[in-house]
Order: sequence, then structure tokens, then C-alpha cells
Amino acid sequence: MRPSRYQIIALLQENVANEHLRRHMFATEAIMRALAEHWAEDADAWGLAGLAHDLDAEETQDDFSMHGKTAAALLAGLAAPPDVVRAVTAHNPATGVSPETRLEIALAAADQLTGLITAASLVRPDKQIANVAVKSIRKRFREGAFARGVDRAAIERCEELGLPLEEFMSIGLAAMQGIAADLGL
Repeated sequence: MRPSRYQIIALLQENVANEHLRRHMFATEAIMRALAEHWAEDADAWGLAGLAHDLDAEETQDDFSMHGKTAAALLAGLAAPPDVVRAVTAHNPATGVSPETRLEIALAAADQLTGLITAASLVRPDKQIANVAVKSIRKRFREGAFARGVDRAAIERCEELGLPLEEFMSIGLAAMQGIAADLGL
């Protein structure tokens, strides 16, 4: 029996002190659920991967090659599905595990997309995600100096899954807008 969302939230509260990181994890969960619904996949499993992917970020900050591996081991110990465990490991290229499946590529892409969408929200005068348009995210995507830490190549991998970049951005934006209050946006 896989861990429940409530179990992962309890782990998040124990292991993640940074509020911005917590919000990022909730944003990634929302996008992963939306993508699962788009492709008729298991939204609970995909959401679990999104919510849990950075459980070890603070613990592994001094050894980035362990980021994802430690969280994956924790999930495996909770009997999370093997595909979710591998996706959490594969979301960080430094682990040496490359994203290959739809779930893995989607998680790596969604992880990065949250940063781009959040940054696009925060540069608005009102700082409200509700007023962000896909067009502005697309424009910012092309500006390499904007949200410099965002791996655009990881985001573009959505196209390998048959999902055009603009549609991926639209799904991600709508998912994050749906939990705007939780994100403080």
C-alpha cells in the first residue's frame, strides 16, 4: 500500500523548513496531478512524485548527487510504487539516473516549470499568478537571464511526450493558479 498524501505532508513538515521549498513542492504536485489527468494516468501516484520529490533537498544540500536518492529511499521504505521512487531519483541529473519514462520526464519538466511560473508571477506589479498569461511565460522562457536557475532543456522535454511546450505551460499555469492561495501567489 503506497503512502498517503497525508504521510508525505507529515514528512514534508518534518524535513523541509524552507517555506518557499514547501510551496514549490505543492506546485509540482499540482502540475503532476494535472498532467496525469491530461494523459489518464494515476493522479495520486503522479501527485505523490511531485509532492515528495524534494523531501531531501535541505538534508542533501551539501551533496547534491544524493538529492533525490535520499528521498527515493524514504519513499521506497514507505512502499511507494517503484516508478514513483525512480522518478524522484531521476528528477535530479546529478544522481546519474536519467529521466526516461513519461512520469520521469514529466516530473523533471514540472519541477523546473514551477520556477519559471513563480518567477513570472513575482515580476508582475501585483505579484498575482491569476494575472499571468501563457504568452508571458513563453516570452520569459526565451529570456535566458530571467529565472536563470531554471533548466529550460528539462522543460522542453515535454515535447518528447507529445505535449507542445505552450500546452505544457498552459497545463502547469492552470494547475498552479488552482492552488494560488497555498502558493502565496
